[in-house]
Amino acid sequence: MPLVDLVMPKMGESIMEATILRWHKKQGDAVKMDETLLEIATDKVDTEVPSTAEGVVDQLLFSENEVVPIGTVIARIRVGAETNGTTHTPPPQSRTPEPAEVKAEEIPYQPTTSVTIQKTNGLRFYSPLVLNIAANEGIAMSELENIPGTGNEGRVTKKDILDYLSGKRHGGNNYQQNATPRPSVVREMQNLPATSNAASNPTTYSGNVEIIEMDRMRKLIAKHMVDSKQTSPHVTSFTESDVTNMVLWREKVKKEFEKREGDKITFTPLFIEAVVKCIKKYPWLNASVDGDRIIVKKDINIGMATALPNGNLIVPIIKGADQLNLVGLSKQVNSLANAARNGKLRPDDTQGGTFTLTNVGTFGSLMGTPIINQPQVAILATGAIKKRPVVIETAQGDSIAIRHMMYLSLSYDHRIVDGSLGATFLTAVAKELENFDVNRSI
Repeated sequence: MPLVDLVMPKMGESIMEATILRWHKKQGDAVKMDETLLEIATDKVDTEVPSTAEGVVDQLLFSENEVVPIGTVIARIRVGAETNGTTHTPPPQSRTPEPAEVKAEEIPYQPTTSVTIQKTNGLRFYSPLVLNIAANEGIAMSELENIPGTGNEGRVTKKDILDYLSGKRHGGNNYQQNATPRPSVVREMQNLPATSNAASNPTTYSGNVEIIEMDRMRKLIAKHMVDSKQTSPHVTSFTESDVTNMVLWREKVKKEFEKREGDKITFTPLFIEAVVKCIKKYPWLNASVDGDRIIVKKDINIGMATALPNGNLIVPIIKGADQLNLVGLSKQVNSLANAARNGKLRPDDTQGGTFTLTNVGTFGSLMGTPIINQPQVAILATGAIKKRPVVIETAQGDSIAIRHMMYLSLSYDHRIVDGSLGATFLTAVAKELENFDVNRSI
């Protein structure tokens, strides 16, 4: 009976690994096609992974809470096998995946300026997980080099560093003194923030304080935000737009739209429509950077920042936004937003974005300075729409009128988007919104 490999799915362009949260099946359990086999998590999304075949779970190659590279085989299903009613075999022992198990063609693009570790004279690599634990626990690089590794080629595994921390807390420095020293490893400054002795000398806080440990997603979001700032030199440009025509049109058609389409029409699809038109005029805003190369994306996949019930943000992607009319955009926006709030997003829903829109006005902000969603090169923030008295030009001369005004801000990667291009694109989006046809049909 043939075995079918189940691999860790590709979760997004900037995601290289995922954490196994929970196995829904044990070894020896029967599983149907598309039945949930396990739950996984990244900083972008927690999701269920379905079985790709019908049969019996033959092997579970990783345990819960292990971090696994994408493309790695995580389970094997024996097709056509029958359950024998025997007791389940014990969970598999944690192991380090061999390089051959990772399918290189499935590893998504990452900027070359992201976290890297140089390896010379046979020195070992350190996984991002190990480095993150070291950073959080205040372990200096010189200290990390002295930790014995049980992984492939002497690499330090998650278990090694956790055992080291446990021994350090309970046995002082004896663990470190008994470790075999290793040569220093040269790596880029942005790999690990300047460390302190926080692990051995905890910081004390005066006054009445509450100390809250970051959850897993918040830690990963924090890391990605810092990485984005270190990767891209951010510049933010601002403008304002008179969106009176757009507001009046939406107010006029929203009841008919909901009755006809069964969906509400929000401002978000109107913003996306304007962005798509301007990206076609200025394609360098729909790009990424790979070393000295500019990768201009022909597909226009718009990410829309969506708030989750726990306060975190997630960015589902509207694929082929340039191929959708306003009704199609509205349905995609509503569907993805509802899926995000209810925890029903699929891995594919958060990958492949080429440009991001964040509507900070939803939370009452007039404007913002958003951080670029790597490896993209720009992100647009739309502020709250407010009525204000403004000077308008008419055939009879200037006059003051009450108009619906909105600020827009564009953060862009100054490596390839100069101030002139960024400002020109932003102004073009503002003009698209201002020139909205108040008489257009749905």
